[in-house]
Amino acid sequence: MVKLLGVKATPGGQHPARGTKNALLALGPTAYLEIIGPDPDQPAPKEPRSFGIDRLTQAKLVTWAVKATDLAELRNEMDSKGVHYEEVRAGNRQRPDGIRLAWEVINPAVSKDSLPFFIDGGQSPQPAVTAAKGATLVSLRAEHPNASVLDPMLKKLGIDLPVTNGPGPALIAVIECPKGKVELR
Repeated sequence: MVKLLGVKATPGGQHPARGTKNALLALGPTAYLEIIGPDPDQPAPKEPRSFGIDRLTQAKLVTWAVKATDLAELRNEMDSKGVHYEEVRAGNRQRPDGIRLAWEVINPAVSKDSLPFFIDGGQSPQPAVTAAKGATLVSLRAEHPNASVLDPMLKKLGIDLPVTNGPGPALIAVIECPKGKVELR
């Protein structure tokens, strides 16, 4: 990230049994960029790593998250609106300073390319607070070959994310940083 944005991300820690570790960059008081990849200090997991990491050949903005509470109730509400999410899953990691973070998430059951996952961090400290500073999220938008299908799904979730037609699914973040305005895809 130093080359691209001019800010060095803060090491975040390992995701036990998932074969990944991360680094974080604050994009605002409660927004952050999580840079996640394979962890050479962990054995390969039995299942594929999250976010399609095992299939990536280059850095890519893969997904985005929305903070929420009571994920089981939220999942049922979305289900009734025809936007389906998987069961609630727990996750955790230990920061390099020894503090353990725990959370729950729900992931889209289909069309994972541009729909967010929802996360409830519970009592864990907000990651943006300890992440490296120096960058700000200016905008987030999506491109999708079926924008006319994706946009109404987002609206049912109460999310106003600009979506335009594009050749393939893509999330595009514009970040203000020491290198100027940088677009991540």
